[in-house]
Amino acid sequence: MDPGFSIKTVMRLLKFLLVILSFFTICIFSCKKDGDKNPIPDLVLSTEGLSFSNQGETKFFYVKSNMQWNATSSESWLTLSLTNGAAGTIKIDVSATANSQIADRTATITVTSGDATKTISVLQSASGLFSIDKTEFSINDDLQELTLKVESNSVYNVEFGADWLSRKSEPVHSGTTYTETFIVKRNGNIFDRSATITLKKGNETNTVTVKQTANAKSITGTNVGMNSDAVALAAKIKIGWNLGNSLEAAASATSAGETSWGNPRVTKELIDAVKAAGFNAVRIPCAWSGYIEDQVTYKIKDSWLERVKEVIDYCVSNDIYAIIDIHWDGGWLEENPTYAAQEAVNKKQKALWEQIAVYFRDYDEHLLFAGTNEVHAGYGNPTTENITVQQSYNQTFVDAVRATGGKNAYRNLVVQSYNTNIQHAISYFTMPNDAIAKRLMAEVHFYDPWDFAGDETSNIYLWGKDFIGSPNVSTWGQEAWVDSQFASIKTKFVDAGIPVILGEYGAILRTSAANQQNHIKARNYYLSYVTKAAKNNGMVPFYWDNGNTGNNGFGLFNRSTAQVVHQDAVNVLVDAIK
Repeated sequence: MDPGFSIKTVMRLLKFLLVILSFFTICIFSCKKDGDKNPIPDLVLSTEGLSFSNQGETKFFYVKSNMQWNATSSESWLTLSLTNGAAGTIKIDVSATANSQIADRTATITVTSGDATKTISVLQSASGLFSIDKTEFSINDDLQELTLKVESNSVYNVEFGADWLSRKSEPVHSGTTYTETFIVKRNGNIFDRSATITLKKGNETNTVTVKQTANAKSITGTNVGMNSDAVALAAKIKIGWNLGNSLEAAASATSAGETSWGNPRVTKELIDAVKAAGFNAVRIPCAWSGYIEDQVTYKIKDSWLERVKEVIDYCVSNDIYAIIDIHWDGGWLEENPTYAAQEAVNKKQKALWEQIAVYFRDYDEHLLFAGTNEVHAGYGNPTTENITVQQSYNQTFVDAVRATGGKNAYRNLVVQSYNTNIQHAISYFTMPNDAIAKRLMAEVHFYDPWDFAGDETSNIYLWGKDFIGSPNVSTWGQEAWVDSQFASIKTKFVDAGIPVILGEYGAILRTSAANQQNHIKARNYYLSYVTKAAKNNGMVPFYWDNGNTGNNGFGLFNRSTAQVVHQDAVNVLVDAIK
């Protein structure tokens, strides 16, 4: 040891070091204690910005803090689910009311914790400036236009709740004002109707309700354009053609209707071709039951009535006479001449004909109505029940049409014998009562002999005097039969002032016949002979065309191209009436 460095000196040095150590220890504990009283704030927000739609909505954010915090919104339209809380992680819901202004708006959410402050910027989009000047139109049954003012600062879409409503054109636009013009089709039916027009822009919608009153069920009768009685009108019809297997192809859950039996949609070009070929009348078999939209009232869909009208217009606009009926139509009428079905069928028959008659009431004498088609319970002789019930369907038809008034008070109507069979017409048929004289026609059909005219399984492909004795000629139904059948019709009806429509007749084309040349000759002879015999006995012939121009078909025209396919058959039919 250094002699100059004594033990006493060392002890003093250690004592000094202990004092210094003690001082620092006190300072450390003192500082820690003060830190416990005033910790450093730790504040975190889950987002720096929120955006809201103009419709108003609720969103959220999280606050994470190590101490007490407070939150505020700068705007009254923006509210917070919590405005204060303790340390930890907390979810806060933020709700914005709808913005009715046409400008965006902003707000700020401020969160403070101790000396720390953080903010969230809030943006809400402007209102779409989307309003209309009317929400409802109540109108009469006429075709008309409706005007609607729309205020909008951007484009919008228009949707229609019914096909009788449409947009006339694009709206007239000036600034934020749009002037819409909507077309409302004439309500030809006997039921009031209502539908909506919906305008949409993003999530915003405006709805207009259009209420249209019904066409009057009954009006005062008028004979304007209805000068011809049944005899005079029958004389104007030279030869008719059937638009078969088209509009009577009934719609159902599995059937599209008009085109479901293999024929294309009927066109004006087809009807024009029929006229050009020499026919001046068209029988339009129609189905209705598959187009009923209310099974209580039996209301027919507007779209179907409109479609039938289109086809009628193809005819009438070309000076063609047209007949519409209730054809097979699923069999509800045609297959039920029984007492058990009578009440229900007559109720439906009345309801449908009231609508059909009113809808087509304004047509002149170019349009005729036929009440039924081939009503039958079987193909043998009818019972008293069958005849009684079937003829009640004719009477219901006549009464329903006449009650609608207008031109229908004078319209020429066609009523059918049982199964439209000539023998049954002679033996059983009685004309219904009518409020106006000489405005009824009777209807029968003729496909005799059936083994030649319609039986697809038969080998009878020849007909007439030139082929008598051939095994391919029927043993009955030759020229003398045609003459006697039609002469009996003339005696009972035509001579009594009741014109008779031969609503269907014809013979199928058999391309598979063993002797094709002789078959064509026989078929054309048959068509010519029957047509001439009908005209000679005062009947009005309507050839049956089902659209099939191939084997076992009655078709004369290609319905897709509107071209004549079998000119030879057309020629003999038209020449027979000259």
